Amino acid sequence: MKGPLFYSKILLFGEYGIIRDSKGLAIPYNFYNGALKKSEEPSDEAIASNKSLRSFASYLEVLHTQQPDLVTFDLENLKNDVETGMYFDSSIPQGYGVGSSGALVAAIYDKYAKNKITVLENLTREKLLQLKNIFSQMESFFHGKSSGLDPLNSYLSIPILINSKDNIQTTGIPTQSLDGKGAVFLLDSGIIGETAPMISIFMESLKDKGFRAMLKNQFVKYTDICIDNFLHGDMKSLIGNTKKLSKVVLNNFKPMIPEQFHGIWQHGIDTNDYYLKLCGSGGGGYILGFTEDLERAKASLKDYKLEVVYQF
Repeated sequence: MKGPLFYSKILLFGEYGIIRDSKGLAIPYNFYNGALKKSEEPSDEAIASNKSLRSFASYLEVLHTQQPDLVTFDLENLKNDVETGMYFDSSIPQGYGVGSSGALVAAIYDKYAKNKITVLENLTREKLLQLKNIFSQMESFFHGKSSGLDPLNSYLSIPILINSKDNIQTTGIPTQSLDGKGAVFLLDSGIIGETAPMISIFMESLKDKGFRAMLKNQFVKYTDICIDNFLHGDMKSLIGNTKKLSKVVLNNFKPMIPEQFHGIWQHGIDTNDYYLKLCGSGGGGYILGFTEDLERAKASLKDYKLEVVYQF
């Protein structure tokens, strides 16, 4: 057996902010993907994945029993497939902020959920919220508190605009200009990030009044403006506002930025060669970069591997 492919995602803007009702913008990233599979001769990775799916299936059984109004699964087939060696064959790096567990959740929902909401129907706001809620409960198995956004993005494979917790919509983004000088890119930190501890640090910081004020008056403010700039194709303003956001993140989210990148982050702000921001919860994995001049950014970051996500 080999199931359909589910892709990785990038939260361009809104990490942490969406926990506090900022806007968010997530786009599918087709460079990485995963699918449910069975193999006659499973690799060590396949065996480890199957073991993880076994635990996940038990978790879903509890969810199915406790919240039958939310979602029900074909548990018999799921258990059978897991018993006979099914695993998630994925090129999506784990702990990199590109939604490895999200793609797995999407694949399981797609194959085993009963009365599932499909991509082909009219996706009203209510249906999107219902899906997001289902995915949030499913993905919480992997890292404590999930917004459900990663699996939603992977499942639908279309950009999603989060206006607030209860207001999400699918959206179009400006067409890429493949000969454009400007770019959004991923910078590989070479470190695996753990989502749960980063979210704990953030939740702890929220107890501080000054931190909450900074979030509202700076972080959420610039996040929302950057999303509006991007969706309207106003790339000049986007670059200026991303610089402001990059400064706010460096000054207030230091624990989420690997220490060896503090200087590189500041260097981008000082030279205007590029501006960095968190990709997902941080702590490692990928760092997102924005630049008006990709060649200049590449020269400035010549010791690092850059992956271009979007050109403008």
